[in-house]
Amino acid sequence: SPPGRSKKKSRKHQRFMARRAVLEQKGLLSRHRQTPEEGLEAHPELTEATGTTAPRCDSVPKPKQTVSSALSPSASPDSIARHHSVLLSQGTGSSRRVQVSSLVLRPGKYVAIDCEMVGTGPQGKLSELARCSVVNYQGDVIYDKYVRPELPIVDYRTRWSGITKQHMKNAIPFKAAQAEILKILKDKIVVGHAIHNDFQALKYFHPKDRTRDTSQSPALKKRAGLPIRANVSLKNLARHLLHKKIQVGCKGHSSVEDAQTAMELYRLVEVQWEKELAHRLPPRPPSPVTDPAADSSQYLQDQYWPTDLMASSL
Repeated sequence: SPPGRSKKKSRKHQRFMARRAVLEQKGLLSRHRQTPEEGLEAHPELTEATGTTAPRCDSVPKPKQTVSSALSPSASPDSIARHHSVLLSQGTGSSRRVQVSSLVLRPGKYVAIDCEMVGTGPQGKLSELARCSVVNYQGDVIYDKYVRPELPIVDYRTRWSGITKQHMKNAIPFKAAQAEILKILKDKIVVGHAIHNDFQALKYFHPKDRTRDTSQSPALKKRAGLPIRANVSLKNLARHLLHKKIQVGCKGHSSVEDAQTAMELYRLVEVQWEKELAHRLPPRPPSPVTDPAADSSQYLQDQYWPTDLMASSL
């Protein structure tokens, strides 16, 4: 092209960059979009503050966005909670839809755990893992094994743990069980009752934002008519809210039954629980900048800029 034309185009580009700087200084990037004749809607960068892209003349307007029916396999707990919140705003907050909303959110992300411990160390006061059960969102057992503690067992605590000497004959070593269990818990939202005790027995720390402890849920306590700060047992919550009896008899607790009960309690107030979590999440980051490869030649022309902006940029 002729040298004069290139030089002219360069000056236009310089004017455009100067005017864009004025827009940014005045905070006008977020102003109401104008028509293509005024030149602002035809300028993709002018809409970056709102995170939207101006439609092109040859494109069909996109339909109103709706919530995706499924999240990606790499969905984080934060995005799950936000997705829950959006579903609630679209009318999925009724108790009848509790299960449906979570099925949409990929129930494979949820597991419930319960562990039984025996006494080791001096006078059997040290608690070590002797059985671990993990169930999925529907309550189906996906892991249930007896575990041989690292130290000799002093007290089987059978009345509470249900563990006997017979169970230890086919038990697997703690390290092997720990590796298997942590593999299941990885990237999961883990439900449990007083779950810190289970994690302590596993010698493991699960991320707080992926942990749902039914003993600390205000929604469950309120629904059961109990004080928010009260220490409530899994047995009492099951009796008040699920109308079922657990942990009865002299044969000890069943870690499978306790894990299933914890998951049932979670699902009972799941929508409310996740909504509250979503409200406590930090705000979303701004949307990414629009396509930098968009053709800018059309909005470098002077007629696309308001007179007052042109005057202030010179």
